[in-house]
Amino acid sequence: MESLTRGGTRWKRFAVVMVPSVAATAAIGVALSQGALAASFSVSGQQFKVSTDRLDGEGFVQYGAVDAQKNGKNVPVAVSAFSSAKIHNLCQSVVVPVPVFGDVSMKLQAGGGDPVEAKNLYIDLDQLNADATFNNINIGVAAGSSSKGPGIKKGDKADPGSFAQEADTATLTHVHQRAWATTAGTFKLSGLKMSVAKGKSECY
Repeated sequence: MESLTRGGTRWKRFAVVMVPSVAATAAIGVALSQGALAASFSVSGQQFKVSTDRLDGEGFVQYGAVDAQKNGKNVPVAVSAFSSAKIHNLCQSVVVPVPVFGDVSMKLQAGGGDPVEAKNLYIDLDQLNADATFNNINIGVAAGSSSKGPGIKKGDKADPGSFAQEADTATLTHVHQRAWATTAGTFKLSGLKMSVAKGKSECY
């Protein structure tokens, strides 16, 4: 009887922490899979992993900024922004530690067939591994004066005069990155799949 009580307690705590976020993510996921929708992916105070086989971007700009988390922590990030992008085999995963229950992983996957399509895409990251090709790159422009990308994201804590780089197009392959937020004006995720599992199940 004691073990059943413990099991019940763990699942209640799990439900309190995870069910609201899973329900919200599922609702967003259905909308995204059926058409284009503005979207933002972030987990307050936590990094998440993103991987993709290939990203073809138009209008690229990258600049430094500071992400302010709800827990009061300020995180330095490099913001990679694209006016538009097509992404093949996109995966985003986050591991959430749940008291008593243990780690719970949430994973979103899309673009296995038709690519994911995004407009005004911003990725706030602190680690990136990829093979990259840039067309007509300009290194050392001021972040606020770039004419090739979507510009500094509204609300970003970034110095408009700080160092930045820009390019007409950018192609990234074999991408592994650690991010704090992904935001897009429109995001269409073809073939969207979402899974929630106990333990660690990450994109890479």
